[in-house]
Amino acid sequence: MSWLDHLPLLPVAIPALAAPATLLLLRRHPAWGIGVAFASCFAMLGTALALLGYAGDGIVHVYDVGEWPAPFGIVLVADRLSAIMLTLASVLALVALLHAVVTRVDRKGWHFHPLFQFQLMGLNGAFLTGDLFNLFVFFEVLLIASYGLLLHGQGPARLKAGVQYVVVNLVGSSLFLIALGLLYALTGTLNMADMGMRVAEIAPADQGLLRIAALLLACVFAIKAAIVPLHLWLPRTYDVATPAVAGLFAIMTKVGVYSLIRVVPQVFGDGAGAAAWTPDPFLWPAALVTAAVGFAGVFTARTLSEQASYAIIGSTGTLLIAVAGWEQATLGAALYYLVHSTIAGAALFLVADAVARRRAGATDNCSPAPAFAQRGIIALMFMAAAIATTGLPPLSGFIGKLLILQSVTGQPDWGWSWGVILVTTLIGVIGFARAGSVVFWKESESDDGVSSGAAAAPRSDLVAPAIALVLLAALAAGAGPATTYADEAAAQVLDRAAAARAVLGEDVQ
Repeated sequence: MSWLDHLPLLPVAIPALAAPATLLLLRRHPAWGIGVAFASCFAMLGTALALLGYAGDGIVHVYDVGEWPAPFGIVLVADRLSAIMLTLASVLALVALLHAVVTRVDRKGWHFHPLFQFQLMGLNGAFLTGDLFNLFVFFEVLLIASYGLLLHGQGPARLKAGVQYVVVNLVGSSLFLIALGLLYALTGTLNMADMGMRVAEIAPADQGLLRIAALLLACVFAIKAAIVPLHLWLPRTYDVATPAVAGLFAIMTKVGVYSLIRVVPQVFGDGAGAAAWTPDPFLWPAALVTAAVGFAGVFTARTLSEQASYAIIGSTGTLLIAVAGWEQATLGAALYYLVHSTIAGAALFLVADAVARRRAGATDNCSPAPAFAQRGIIALMFMAAAIATTGLPPLSGFIGKLLILQSVTGQPDWGWSWGVILVTTLIGVIGFARAGSVVFWKESESDDGVSSGAAAAPRSDLVAPAIALVLLAALAAGAGPATTYADEAAAQVLDRAAAARAVLGEDVQ
């Protein structure tokens, strides 16, 4: 076994080791603790990029933890889809961590960096695991860490939102366990590849229970993805979170979308018999409504951070319109747009924080206020982030939406998909234009000078959002190879037999 065979383990092991190391170092040697946090993120990024190339050969790479073979042992599965998500999580983590350190919000508590690392451990584990029980375990790891990160910095608003966030996710976790119990009772396994082979053999009398389990799983993933009507927890939660944390949380909804993409074709795809594509009739209508509600929220939002929160919901709806097609073209377009929308959402939160740090009262309200430092450059950054989020040229959002529109053309009722995407794009453009004109062009009459302390505001907090915007430009410039890789990842996800052969080591048809 070469060292490359151990690569799938590293994205989980690195943050698991870095978290206690940062905790031990921060009290006596804060600089060393922060250095370990950055070293961990860079190591995860290097590992993710290695896996991106390693999985590019089209082979599904399986790591048997403890050398127990599937389906009896824990397996980590690295394919193109896993590599894309790991790379996205690592890049986003570096941007969010840089902003947290530069703005010194990580100093507001001793546990920010350990919780940050455990959050990444949960994310990476969810993207790599090959069985549903460990997907549940990694969900709980990232959720427990997110509870602490959400409350970081304290305050009554965060506490209130945190209670709501915990309750919603406890309900989701309970539903997840019920679904796992049903599936294990019906199939005798929780390994996704093995389960995908066994669901077709379930007796007709048990098909109803199988459909219930599939719908329960879909509900759990819908809660994580903030799909309407299970989205109400997200705007308040993300709006009050520390901006660096909210930037990292931009990938949280995508974990739910990833789980749908991973589980539905593998377990409830064409080979599932009467239970095939059970969640499908509900997903597309929910996606349309989610996109509409999200961008309507962008139009009516009262703060820039609230606007960014609703943009996350709207982009998730747009993404799911493509996912609901369950074809290589639609899934490939969805994966490209997934990467784009995650980075664009993080950029919006970080730009909103730059505005709040310079305005009187430390607010990002969409209302006139005295002029503030670096207003011109921040206005340009806000405009770029808004252009990317709404899907206007020349950034990657335009390419992503164009790919989605093209891919869904052959779908039934494709006109509804086109109509919702185009109308919500227009609503988003108007909403961002309204907010930008008020915040950056209108000044209140109460003060004709620069707000207190804003003239000396440093530019260091603009580095992280600038990096996010550069990444969006790079994604647009590299759209050719990026879309090719995404299409190949989509084809691999839909080939359930190949995944089963890789994981189970059997001649599966």
